Amino acid sequence: MKQKDLALIIVVVFLSGVLSLTLTKYLFASPKDRQEKVEVVQPISADFKSPPEQYFNTNSIDPTQIITIGGSNNNQPFHKQ
Repeated sequence: MKQKDLALIIVVVFLSGVLSLTLTKYLFASPKDRQEKVEVVQPISADFKSPPEQYFNTNSIDPTQIITIGGSNNNQPFHKQ
């Protein structure tokens, strides 16, 4: 490779770098367009308010209890007799 070829390659690389940096500045979003507004959340705390007594009290129905409606001694309810 001759000295002229090496100098020409260096000049072409430099000019293409400058051109690409200039074009990307105009093609891609500007810094003001890259700003994003996000929702602010409240921090989690260890404090826990007690639930309302209107719904959660000792007289409330316990939904975890098994509910049995009537007693059935028939082991085969669909069997014809």
